Amino acid sequence: MKKSNITKVIEYIENHLRDDTKLNVTSLSKIAGYSEFHFVRVFKEIVGLTPAGYIRKRRISEIVKRIGDNRPISDIAFEYGFNSKENFTRAFKSEHNVLPTEFKSANCSLHLFEPFSFDINNPVPKVSMKFMESFSLTAYSYGNAFPPKCWNKYNTEKRSLLLSNGVITEDFGIMRWNNQFSCLEYFIGIPTEIAKGNTKETIKLQIEGGLYAVFQTVPASQHDFVDTIRKTWDYINNVWIPTSGYKRKSGFELESYTETSKIYSELIYIPIEKE
Repeated sequence: MKKSNITKVIEYIENHLRDDTKLNVTSLSKIAGYSEFHFVRVFKEIVGLTPAGYIRKRRISEIVKRIGDNRPISDIAFEYGFNSKENFTRAFKSEHNVLPTEFKSANCSLHLFEPFSFDINNPVPKVSMKFMESFSLTAYSYGNAFPPKCWNKYNTEKRSLLLSNGVITEDFGIMRWNNQFSCLEYFIGIPTEIAKGNTKETIKLQIEGGLYAVFQTVPASQHDFVDTIRKTWDYINNVWIPTSGYKRKSGFELESYTETSKIYSELIYIPIEKE
């Protein structure tokens, strides 16, 4: 019962994303057939967000898809219920850690929030094994920030070109689990031998050689690239690792791609050893 009721609400929201008068809790709870209090509780339990939070994320995602149009960003935002440029800019910055104008200028990939669905079909990446020699990366530290937001800052600030002195090169997201603070530490940078530019505020990370499982994400578009990466990590963690006969080794795990290529696929490297 919950599934069919929430599905009706999701469909209704999608059909009225531009009509703020129809997306209040009173209207949505009637469609679900619940009291307002019960509806908000059930919606958050299933979707993981309050109705207001879900609608805000969906609207921002649809606006992002239209920012390339030859229209002022503020006009598009107003169309989706943001009553002022300031309110939209604040919401966008909170969601993506960059300004709308920075995104439009850099034309990078953002983590968009697609309509909730009970049918989850994760893409199956290409998988290979590779023995890698140890190598060094020169990288910026982003602490325990959400990785897509780290990439947003890195790309909009054109840090790859700053590091390489203008040479287009492959960028690496580097991560490791910090046991002391129980959090993921994230870094982004380029191979040290290419880092001939401004390396201020960077650190050098030595990547251990050995056997790696290499996953290539399925082809994606600019707007679903980040979601494809997330689903690929879900596949790695929930399907491949438990059934492969291998286990993770301690050390850095890597993501790599070239932003300027506009080829929306990346490689993920996991250091492994036999069970």
